[in-house]
Amino acid sequence: MAISDIAAYANMSSADVEAFGAELDRIRSDVEESLGAKDASYIRRTIVFQRTLDLAARLTIAGTRSRAGWLLGTSALAYAKSIENMELGHNISHGQWDWMNDPEIHSTSWEWDMAGASSQWRYSHNYRHHVFSNVLGVDDDLGFGVLRVTPDQPWKREHLFQPLRNLLLAVIFEWGIARHGYHSDMERADTEDAKRTVKRTMLAKMARQVAKDYVIWPALSLRRWRRTLAANTAANLLRNLWTYVVIFCGHFPDGVQQFTPESLQDETRAEWYLRQMLGAANFKAGPVLAISSGNLCYQIEHHLFPDLPSNRYAEISLRVRELCEKYDIAYITGSLPRQYLQTVRTNFRLALPDRPDPSRV
Repeated sequence: MAISDIAAYANMSSADVEAFGAELDRIRSDVEESLGAKDASYIRRTIVFQRTLDLAARLTIAGTRSRAGWLLGTSALAYAKSIENMELGHNISHGQWDWMNDPEIHSTSWEWDMAGASSQWRYSHNYRHHVFSNVLGVDDDLGFGVLRVTPDQPWKREHLFQPLRNLLLAVIFEWGIARHGYHSDMERADTEDAKRTVKRTMLAKMARQVAKDYVIWPALSLRRWRRTLAANTAANLLRNLWTYVVIFCGHFPDGVQQFTPESLQDETRAEWYLRQMLGAANFKAGPVLAISSGNLCYQIEHHLFPDLPSNRYAEISLRVRELCEKYDIAYITGSLPRQYLQTVRTNFRLALPDRPDPSRV
């Protein structure tokens, strides 16, 4: 059941919750004070690596005749797109690197390699999702408007098709994100001119993305345009599937909690921290899997500190786990396959009508 009184659910007094929040504030302060050249070097190296890999992949795709060359180039391109999407686009748009005051690596200027406009996504994600994370009827990311992800959402006959919807969402994930950001922006547009601007922004970004991936790059390959077109299509599909898996593993495994709108009433900063803790999950990852997932294997730490640099989440997680042990708060984590299979099981279970509760008969 969705939680209304977060402190009571966690068996914490008001004093405990505030003390918990103060310790998390201390972690934030420590990280902010230590940011410097090493962190700036990390993000710049990552950008160079991603762009170099992207170019090398495209040259391999267009410059080789063998199937093995195409597979290698396509795999490298999919990986470059994944890095750009999560470790760069997602995290830069959160403002994680705004402290550098570099206009090229700033949340207000970075435009990611996706169908959706970064400006529209920043509102739907940074505000609607992160501020009101997992609050029923407020956080639009709960099922993205097409999936039932908690028994608190009333079952409808259309949910019988939810496993197919889930698969379709995974395949076209970037387009789902684009639609999601567009609808969030439309909801806050208060005039017809504003709504037209929102629509133009979405269509312009989609047109640029389609032209780049499916017209310009293939055209630059001349007689090998078919190889490039197929590679771009496959790379986008692989990137979509991987992004979907990472996002779902951070939000829908067993143990992740949802909340009622009443939980927001007079919510303090410390209570907000506690809600973020209870409403996210990690998966175990080494350095390679961490950067491949945009460090969103540390989804708990990301929800606690969405605007702190992602390369710090590993060290932050050690201190967060200590706090969870101290205050007896569940720290949800597990292997990537385990976390994902739990989301699949939940998806199939909630596609069916709820079983009657014997205690209420």
